[in-house]
Amino acid sequence: MPESYRPHLRKDDTETRTASQTVASNTTHGNARVQDLLRGKSGTLHTIRPQQTLHEAVEMLRDHNIGALPVTDATGALIGILSERDIVRKLADTPGRTLPHKVEEVMTRKVETCIAEDPLVTVLKRMTEGRFRHMPVVEGEALVSLVTIGDLVHFRLTELELEALQIKQLIVG
Repeated sequence: MPESYRPHLRKDDTETRTASQTVASNTTHGNARVQDLLRGKSGTLHTIRPQQTLHEAVEMLRDHNIGALPVTDATGALIGILSERDIVRKLADTPGRTLPHKVEEVMTRKVETCIAEDPLVTVLKRMTEGRFRHMPVVEGEALVSLVTIGDLVHFRLTELELEALQIKQLIVG
């Protein structure tokens, strides 16, 4: 028998497998950060001062088609947030006398914030558990942006559409 002869072994039947996808490529949404969402977000960040009236705030909300306004001091530092929910609560307490009140009387002072490096999954979880729809993005003491539940859902749906397209291309070839 020649030395080069080797009998067929069971391990010879196993194929070498290759993978076009990895765990990392299939879970990129779990790695998405607030900064990824902010890259595609356009528009102006509208803020209000604490001394302004609810009437001014309601007009801003209406005119800009938004649901909340970060409240900033003269230096631009975040000191609160005024949401539609805050205004509705005041309206229930003072019907017919709500609009002349100052923003500082009605705003939420304990503001949940995030930073650009925070994972979107974490931000979404905090917003869902806290039952609020707007979260200011800060960098140190500076207000950078405002993210909403709608922003997070839109970002994720866009990711899912892209993933579906990639899977379809893998299948079709």
